[in-house]
Amino acid sequence: MTDVYVILSTAASAEEGKGLGRRLVEERLAACVNVVPGARSVYWWEGAVQEADEVLLVIKTRRDRYPALARRLQELHSYSVPEILAVPVETGAPAYLAWVGEVVAPGGGDASP
Repeated sequence: MTDVYVILSTAASAEEGKGLGRRLVEERLAACVNVVPGARSVYWWEGAVQEADEVLLVIKTRRDRYPALARRLQELHSYSVPEILAVPVETGAPAYLAWVGEVVAPGGGDASP
C-alpha cells in the first residue's frame, strides 16, 4: 500500500471542474486533477431518479492530506452533497508516486477517509 489516494468527484460543468481542480492544485492539496468531460450520471435524489451531464474529477493526493482536501472540496463545491470518494492506491509507477508525495504540501491531520 502506498501513501497516495485517488479522490473521485464530479462537478456540474467543465468550468466548475476546472475551477475546483485549479484551486486544489494551487493550494497544494492535490498534485493533479483530471477533469474528464462527458459523464452522464443517473442517481437517486430528492425522492426520484435524476439524470445529469457532469464532469468527472480524478484527484491525486497524499493520504495525510485527504481530510484537508475533502473539507476544501466541500467548501468550494456547488453541490450540497458532492461526491468525495477516497480510493487508496495499492501500487503504481514509483516515479509518479514519488512526484505526488513531493508536490502535495505537507500537512497533518487524521488520514482516515
